[in-house]
Amino acid sequence: MTRDDIVEILENIALLLDIKGENPFKSRAYTNAARAVEVYSGDILAAAREERLEGIEGIGKAIGLKLTELATTGKLAYYENLRAEFPESIFELFGIPGLGPKKIKAVYDKLGVATIVELEKAAHDGRIAGLAGFGEKTATNLIAAIEQRRKHSGYFRLGEAAPLAESILEELRSLPDVTQASVAGSYRRRKEIVHDLDMIVAGRNAEAIIEYFTTLPGVETVNAKGPTKASVVLKNGMQCDLRVVTNEEYPFAIAYFTGSKEHNVILRGRALERGWTLNEYRLGPVESRATGRGTQTSIDENIPKIFTERDLYQALGLDYIEPEIREGRGEVQAAESGTLPKLIELENLRGTFHNHTTASDGRNSLADMAEAARELGLEYLGIADHSKSAFQAHGLDEKHLLAQVAEIENLNATFEGHFRLFSGTECDILKDGSLDFSDEILAQLDYVVASVHALYTPNEAEMTKRLIRVLENPNVTMLGHMTGRLLLQREPYPVNIPAVIEAAAATGTIIELNASPWRLDMDWRWWHLAKEKGVKCSINPDAHSTHGLQDLWFGVAQARKGWLERGDVVNTLPLGKIETALKAKRSR
Repeated sequence: MTRDDIVEILENIALLLDIKGENPFKSRAYTNAARAVEVYSGDILAAAREERLEGIEGIGKAIGLKLTELATTGKLAYYENLRAEFPESIFELFGIPGLGPKKIKAVYDKLGVATIVELEKAAHDGRIAGLAGFGEKTATNLIAAIEQRRKHSGYFRLGEAAPLAESILEELRSLPDVTQASVAGSYRRRKEIVHDLDMIVAGRNAEAIIEYFTTLPGVETVNAKGPTKASVVLKNGMQCDLRVVTNEEYPFAIAYFTGSKEHNVILRGRALERGWTLNEYRLGPVESRATGRGTQTSIDENIPKIFTERDLYQALGLDYIEPEIREGRGEVQAAESGTLPKLIELENLRGTFHNHTTASDGRNSLADMAEAARELGLEYLGIADHSKSAFQAHGLDEKHLLAQVAEIENLNATFEGHFRLFSGTECDILKDGSLDFSDEILAQLDYVVASVHALYTPNEAEMTKRLIRVLENPNVTMLGHMTGRLLLQREPYPVNIPAVIEAAAATGTIIELNASPWRLDMDWRWWHLAKEKGVKCSINPDAHSTHGLQDLWFGVAQARKGWLERGDVVNTLPLGKIETALKAKRSR
């Protein structure tokens, strides 16, 4: 039982209570308890086991007893009994956009729909449209949402893959027979969407390693199991493959299974030019170009000894290419000419912007967010709660925004110059490209993130014009999540990205790299162009809790994929210089 397990169980109880039509205050109590567990700074499991939950806001006596039961036994009878009242498949329906608890209750009670297949059939045959409060438009939207879900089946966001990949890697590295281990594939290249996980291990006793891997707690089914390879499906549906090699084979295996197809084709071509053949096991003379591990090769004194990936790239006449940029997009040419970028590192970040508090839709207070940032070693933190048009996110009006500015000033006085909060807003971009706050209000802030949250349009020209107009406002410091995409959930709205980049360059506007693993927007493929145009990036977590600040890791990974260096990212600047950078556009 982990903190995340408890949060999931509390949220599921709230959902099931909503379906049952229970008192909404009852389900809200479980939702509030889930948030309390999520943001609790101490060991919530220990506190629950020792019955020390009293006084934690959001956790009452009754729910506290349930948490103690969960923490001590790993189960909760109340939850199990509640689940038994519904088909297991009912939880699938909560993954369909536009289908909340009330609608799920309606389709379940009136139509007996409890699976996505049944829902799709009911939407097609007119039964959904005939329900009170639904209609033809709802049915059409549900069909589209189900189709979108089907299209994305078998794919996972980087944020979903990361905890699984790292925990499995840690397990494998703990084995005494394992000498080297890494995750390869698209995960190691930090692709925003991952299809499966590829684990590469070097060591002794391959069969024992395979046996351990196939019996890990997170494994749902074993697809294949051989002397040096295994393939399993994890409990979240993701496939994970393991390949065990020798220490001599490891540098070739990790390089081969990391690079994209395009990258690997170029590397093999360079090997052939030198009279060698390169595969996942070795670099050998071209005359013994057989594949497979048992191939006997003659000795070629011209082939250097390869002990690491770096040795392999050096043997091919290349500087070492970082895994994130092995995409066949010019990195090999740059490695040959010695012009590879020195990619940004996580430790280069000195602060970040676009963070939310309980003033809008965040889960932690201003003081909590500041403390969490300081614990991460950051020198500054920008607060950008939603503006008033974002009513669904409890956006701030002018009065509450200025009150927050005053609160930030008071907190800054307590830091004695060692840390600073910057006052900002995530200001909604309205349909015509104007902003949710007047220039008079915006001028009183340290910075402004301008974002689109509503009134999307399928017209690329209109959306492009809308964004360019807002960039021309001298009070807009940075453009937030440029395309509005939600990975595997909502497609980006149509916009002419090169034109927006040009406008950002012309106006001196920073473009955000939204580090939330749901967004990772602007897409890494466009940062090369932005860098060429001199547009600065700000890696922002869009954090809605103290835990959300950890998403900076995903943002840095995408910045590295976009070839960004320390100097390309504005929030690598120290406190004394970032203040000047935030004022630069207004001073033009």
